[in-house]
Amino acid sequence: MNLKKILTRDSILPELRADTKRGVIEEMISFMAAAGMVSDRTDAVQALLAREEKMSTGMQNGVAIPHGKTNAVDQLVAAVAVHRAGVNFAAMDGKPSHIFVITLSPENRAGPHIQFLAEISKVLSRPELREKLLNAVTADEIFNLLTA
Repeated sequence: MNLKKILTRDSILPELRADTKRGVIEEMISFMAAAGMVSDRTDAVQALLAREEKMSTGMQNGVAIPHGKTNAVDQLVAAVAVHRAGVNFAAMDGKPSHIFVITLSPENRAGPHIQFLAEISKVLSRPELREKLLNAVTADEIFNLLTA
């Protein structure tokens, strides 16, 4: 899957302010709603929080990939955000998360959701890329790093 089909410069939040798991989800969904990606902010937040209750999407190496299914979107949408100081996201390695990728897809579609999760996970598995993302300051820089 080509990440340029899902991510745009308008889906990148270069400086997250929230400092809790719920806060990160709410801030990112508000950002996505303002960009026209999400039609029902409350439903989208609830879908992500329900998924987090089952199992944290805090991976390892400073990455968290909150994802869920909701009818607040018509197609697969995603946003990326960076938090320099890090947020406790109950990650597998117990360390703070710095790079967040939220993805939402309609409740009745599975394929693109899983393909996107696999592709973004592969991209973010590279330590040198994660370091560059943490040092990037603009949405353009982050977008270019992720889609190069």
